[in-house]
Formats: sequence, C-alpha cells, structure tokens
Amino acid sequence: MRIDKLLSNSGFGSRKDVKALLKQGAVSVDGVPVKDPALHVDPDSGEVTVYGDPVDYREFIYVMMHKPPGVISATEDTRDRTVVDLLPYEYRRFKPFPVGRLDKDTEGLLLLTNDGKLSHELLSPKKHVGKTYYAVIEGEVTEADGAAFRQGVELDDGYVTKPAELSILRSGPESEIELTITEGKYHQVKRMFESRGKQVTYLKRLTMGPLELDPALGKGEWRELSEDELTALKNR
Repeated sequence: MRIDKLLSNSGFGSRKDVKALLKQGAVSVDGVPVKDPALHVDPDSGEVTVYGDPVDYREFIYVMMHKPPGVISATEDTRDRTVVDLLPYEYRRFKPFPVGRLDKDTEGLLLLTNDGKLSHELLSPKKHVGKTYYAVIEGEVTEADGAAFRQGVELDDGYVTKPAELSILRSGPESEIELTITEGKYHQVKRMFESRGKQVTYLKRLTMGPLELDPALGKGEWRELSEDELTALKNR
C-alpha cells in the first residue's frame, strides 16, 4: 500500500496533509525516514511511525455504543453533542459515522463505523435487517395492535409500513412492549403507535440484525465489536 494512502486511512488527514508530514521528515518506516508519498509499504510487516509514534493501521473500525438520550446520531452538529463526540480522538480520526439514526431522546444500540459497504447493507430495505426496540407505551397495547403491525400500518404521511412483529410484555394503562421492524423511517416506532392512538414515552433499541446491545455497557459507553460479532454481521 502507498504510504500516503496508509497514513490518510489511519486518520492523519488528507493526502495533502500527509505529503506535508512526509516532507517534514516526520514519517519513518522501520526506523528509516521516508519522504516519497508513492513508497509502498506492507502495513502487516513494516513498522510505520509518525514523530516516533507507531501507526496502528486499520482500514475500518467497528464500535458498539449504548447511545444515551440527549445526544444526536450524527458526525457533527453546531448545537448538540453527537455520538462521535463520545469517542476519543484515536477513534474519531478514522471518521466513523452512525449506521442509521436513533432519535435524540432515544437510547440503546448504535453501531459506528467507517465501513460504507457494511453500513449500506445493514440499512438497505432489500436486506430486511431486523431492529428490535423496547418501549414503554402510554395506553393499553392489545393483540389488535400486534395484528395491525403485522399487516403494516399507515403513518401520518400516508406511508404504509412493512410488516413488524410486536411482543407485549405488559398491558395496561401503561404498557411495555418489544417491536421488531425492518426499516427505519423518521420516528417510525413512535409514529406506528400514534397511528393506533397511543404514545411512546420511552424507547430503547436492543438489537440490529444479529448484533445485541451489550448489557455491560452503560449509557454513553462503547466498545469495539468482537470478531464473532463482526463475522455475524457480515454473514447474516
């Protein structure tokens, strides 16, 4: 791999920024300073350093986060804190982005990566990747709601949702449910219940495809995916 591409992929800026580092003599390969941006190196066998610090080369990162409420699912924002802001620089430099969105007041499982191909496959409606949510509902949720969701309900803009699977955990003036959907329209879970005359008062995403929220992660905490989790996502 060209040294400028390796450094750019590792978060050291654009190719122009990397060329400036090389020109300054800040980059070494196996202890030898290099200035040629076209130099080919093997990231698996050669040691690349910038200002003496080893470069941990990885093309992609995959992070599971327990998104807290009050933080938005975006890479940057002028007013609110974003999920990317919760990561340290060593991860932010890879320019990760959230795969799909959770509303500002919603918490739960969020995947962040810089792997555009995997993100597209997880979000494509054609792939039917299920996402399960736990919700507290103001109003009595019944089997009639479940039947309606399995058929697809019409939202306030006229869109008819794809079939969804409802599991009623507790039914009463305040109900608890789990709902699995295979698409991600704006405020979809909330709007689905509104179409049935009920209101979501709390919402948490539990799963995305085979990926399950790690119960050990507190709100705002994160970790990298395990090899098994990543393999399951790619082979789902």
